[in-house]
Amino acid sequence: MRSTRAAAAVHRLNARVLGKHYVMVSTGNDLFFLAEQMEDGSEVPESAPMPLDDFVAHVDSLGPQKVRRMTKNDIAFEKQLVKKSKPADDSSGQ
Repeated sequence: MRSTRAAAAVHRLNARVLGKHYVMVSTGNDLFFLAEQMEDGSEVPESAPMPLDDFVAHVDSLGPQKVRRMTKNDIAFEKQLVKKSKPADDSSGQ
């Protein structure tokens, strides 16, 4: 099901944010929006309807972000992934 990614993003958001409970609402035309569920059961929309990828990116950007633990090996691997810029070759053979 396509909405699994969206539901997982909302679950991660609820784990990061204390005191609020967010829910995902799916529209009939495959758009998603975020709503805050109030104690009385009503839902207050927090975002405009958007496609799945945009919704997941938006939800992941909300709330406090989890700091990723970096080991020495992770840091060394990321350094290897960075491409070194090559100097421009201006020799035109003249």
